[in-house]
Amino acid sequence: MYKLIACDLDETLLNIDNQVSQRNIEAIKRADALGVKFVLATGRGYSTVQGTLQEIGLHDLEDEYVISFNGGAVTENKDNKLLHLQGISFDFASELYRRGLDYDVCIHVYTKEDVYVYNYVEEERAHLETKMEVIEIFDKDIDFLKDEEIVKVLYMNTDRDYLQQIEEELKDITQDSDITYSSNRYIEFNDKGVNKGAGITFLADHLGIDIEETIAIGDNFNDWPMLETAGLSVGVQNMVPELKERVDYVTEANHNEDAVAEVIEKFILEPAEETK
Repeated sequence: MYKLIACDLDETLLNIDNQVSQRNIEAIKRADALGVKFVLATGRGYSTVQGTLQEIGLHDLEDEYVISFNGGAVTENKDNKLLHLQGISFDFASELYRRGLDYDVCIHVYTKEDVYVYNYVEEERAHLETKMEVIEIFDKDIDFLKDEEIVKVLYMNTDRDYLQQIEEELKDITQDSDITYSSNRYIEFNDKGVNKGAGITFLADHLGIDIEETIAIGDNFNDWPMLETAGLSVGVQNMVPELKERVDYVTEANHNEDAVAEVIEKFILEPAEETK
């Protein structure tokens, strides 16, 4: 039986209103009653997912966990206790910020607790309005963050080809970083070796769970490392087309139609009923 489910947040667990459906909540609670860990695995910081944890009944609980910053952090939900944190150097973050000023992008700088955003265009304001609080900045450098731990930097532009062009042009400084794409609008820069696959591996080891006893659910390229690492890889129906044929199972439902509940019912609840 599977013992841990690592689930992406945006466009996977959350619907278009950035909420968790009642069917998803009930399925998560039934899996929890069977001893199956349900773990948010997100590119966001752990401090920004507390509302979702409250929705699904896992907020501030011991022995419940979150993988955040694309695997850059693993926390226990009780008091957001850090078990693992791997960020990027200030010098690298500063150079990414400086180079980003030359592109048509909105720049996000993530510290442990806050997200700072430069060139906060209206399209991005609308996208983040119900997702997280950010701090808008106008500085041409991030020297004011010199004494902060910086976890990652990302650029936002909805033109994927443009972001890929930027990736090519930044290769002179990104050889020691892990680069991925998310939400069909971001290119993300983490430290080398930081990804959701490393996050689920760390947590499974911490809990003494065999990686084959894990399920990963996602929709986008930043989910792929955990999808290929987990024992069972699941894509929701709205997953980017390039990944659908690479996962073990694609849900019939999309993120607005209780896709996560479909997974839990099919692979956790129904097998449990059959063994009774």
